[in-house]
Amino acid sequence: MNMNKLAPGRFALALAAAVLLSGTKPVGAAELPVYTVVAKNGKLTPSTLNVPAGVRFKIVVRNDGDGPMEFESLQLRKEKVLAPGAQSFVVVAPLKPGQYDFFDEFHPDTSRGRIVAR
Repeated sequence: MNMNKLAPGRFALALAAAVLLSGTKPVGAAELPVYTVVAKNGKLTPSTLNVPAGVRFKIVVRNDGDGPMEFESLQLRKEKVLAPGAQSFVVVAPLKPGQYDFFDEFHPDTSRGRIVAR
């Protein structure tokens, strides 16, 4: 296929198709660091996540408990409600050094955790 003879819109489409078909990731699509928090019967494990400051990351939240749970962080403006046995995730923008609290809204007295960004 001679790319020089394609209209500009078709060239962009052909280029996008070539990238998709090649199985490669676009530049800048690096994998996010992933941290897992497990909720079970009013407890969050681990209760502390140590993350690098200035780096975007993903928190996988898994509910191994018998009832619903809600991962919530007021400081990060994140919340995720999960049924028993469900799993989901939240993506957190790069953090400044510091501590950021999270908790299970359904068990606020016993399910507390902290993200420490350094």
